[in-house]
Amino acid sequence: MNPSEDLTADVPPAIAAELHARGAVTVIDVREDDEWTTGHISGAIHIPLAMLDPASIDASKPIITVCRSGNRSGKAADKLRAVGLMVRNMTGGMQDWVRTGLPVDAADGTAGSAR
Repeated sequence: MNPSEDLTADVPPAIAAELHARGAVTVIDVREDDEWTTGHISGAIHIPLAMLDPASIDASKPIITVCRSGNRSGKAADKLRAVGLMVRNMTGGMQDWVRTGLPVDAADGTAGSAR
């Protein structure tokens, strides 16, 4: 992400995947445990929204927040931005990630599904 970009703008799944694959961002999945277990982005960090503590977030890289549809992750992005972190929300959440054809891992390491 470029610092001159609008940091309140959402990021589509394809761009999130590209940035994540390059190691340019940290992906934080704010869904509940059962959603995470069923399927998540490989290498994402799982912190349910209710447990999200901005003080515990590594801010060494820009952050992309993710949930099922983009609603909870939008709230997470707002919360993290409020303390000065560089954060973008992924549009459409895991539903759009899967619709885009991007891979999802289950907690046991097998191919997962998003819900």
